[in-house]
Amino acid sequence: PRPVMAAVPPSSTPGGSEPSPPPLQYSLLLQHLVGEQRRPRAWDPAALGGIPSPPKSEEQKMVERAMESCTFKAALACVGGFVLGGAFGVFTAGIDTNVGFDPKDPYRTPTAKEVLKDMGQRGISYAKNFAIVGAMFSCTECVVESYRGKSDWKNSVISGCITGGAIGFRAGLKAGVIGCGGFAAFSAAIDYYLR
Repeated sequence: PRPVMAAVPPSSTPGGSEPSPPPLQYSLLLQHLVGEQRRPRAWDPAALGGIPSPPKSEEQKMVERAMESCTFKAALACVGGFVLGGAFGVFTAGIDTNVGFDPKDPYRTPTAKEVLKDMGQRGISYAKNFAIVGAMFSCTECVVESYRGKSDWKNSVISGCITGGAIGFRAGLKAGVIGCGGFAAFSAAIDYYLR
């Protein structure tokens, strides 16, 4: 096919001393804009008005590697589980009518000190359990993700099964299997809800 040529305007000078510009070939222009000769530009957010970020220093890279390590994730989950478990334990003790109850003397009203002591004991007990479960789950998920090389829902299901099985296995094989299935289903539901 013949290229389409634009009309050349006549020279504006009376003597014709300046040469007229070469005609524009639209097909050549289209080749550079959308055709095979188009050069893709690298996407740069700074060119679009984004905030330019300087290259990261070695200290920043080292901190990022430390924060992405399984040890840090497990420690963070342990602390978070401790705080959440403590709050949950104190809350459940606060709504329990048997807090401070003495089975030897059922008609005696417990004192505020006894109630607070029971609430603290239950809070610490829940905090320890939640911290252990959180650290086990987080560490297992990180190891599974590192082994598989993928970040998807299967990691949380596998780590939930391992964590639940390990916790339930202390009470026997049947309890371990039930714990594995229960934790895996719960992990899948939470992962589905969060994603």
